[in-house]
Amino acid sequence: MPKLRTHRGAAKRFKITGGGKILRVKAYKSHILTKKSAKQKRRLGNYTEVSSADYKKIKRLLGR
Repeated sequence: MPKLRTHRGAAKRFKITGGGKILRVKAYKSHILTKKSAKQKRRLGNYTEVSSADYKKIKRLLGR
């Protein structure tokens, strides 16, 4: 059985913390920012944890 290769698209989108959590960037922060409030844009700038439903799939894509 060959080694699992890391999915390069997933590797650019997700980070794994020291504790093993998978973090992702929130959506809606790339364009059309003029109509969004400063508060909304500030919240969108933070990382958030991946949902438990997607955790297993993303972990496999990252070769873990």
